[in-house]
Amino acid sequence: MSDSLVIIPTYNEKENIDLMIKTVFSLPVDFDILIIDDNSPDGTAAIVKGIQQSLKEKPSSKQLHLLSRKGKLGLGTAYIEGFKFGMEKGYAYIIEMDADFSHDPNDLVKLKDACAIEGNDMAIGSRYVTGVNVVNWPLTRVLISYFASYYVRKITGMKYRDTTAGFVCYRRKVLETINLNKVKFVGYAFQIEMKFLTYKHGFKIKEVPIIFTDRVRGQSKMSTGIIKEALFGVLQMKIGSWFKKYPQA
Repeated sequence: MSDSLVIIPTYNEKENIDLMIKTVFSLPVDFDILIIDDNSPDGTAAIVKGIQQSLKEKPSSKQLHLLSRKGKLGLGTAYIEGFKFGMEKGYAYIIEMDADFSHDPNDLVKLKDACAIEGNDMAIGSRYVTGVNVVNWPLTRVLISYFASYYVRKITGMKYRDTTAGFVCYRRKVLETINLNKVKFVGYAFQIEMKFLTYKHGFKIKEVPIIFTDRVRGQSKMSTGIIKEALFGVLQMKIGSWFKKYPQA
């Protein structure tokens, strides 16, 4: 068993999931994987089960876990389930990433090192800390994402350049400190809320520069509803924080 768990939520990722698992398992640093599948009609979970069976037949230190859910319940709830799973299993570092290779699996090592070696509590795989490092996105989407992070910084007071990033490593104690049962948002705003809570509790956060590459296989899950949740959710979150106390790490 590794000391690090990579959580990968999936919905219709049959074109990516096999290669993603193999790529993570081929890294020079050991990472275990948890796939959280929301009843993908394309058979994503079946592919994962097949890989699990092959691992049983050829004993390996690699651990591949699968949580199958009944339907699309939201990105945030998937990660919350994954965080709880990781803590129950005793992982020291728990990492979020996408299944579609927009996050380069090779960057997992950099994110873990930022916590395990450099002593940070959260490491953000940042698209904007050294400019705009996004490949194959249309200009409109780049602008929406970039200015969404700017908006979040202005409202919340956080200084991080990529507040909406979904490639994040957490030290275990961060997730133990945050009351995961009270995290409100399930879509795009979930990533913002988790960073805000980590920031408010006084944890040490570092942005690690990455290059984000838009998916080449499968369909994007982005929607206007998710973006609206983020815009209005940030205001709600900030106002709500005025009436809460955040024990410091």
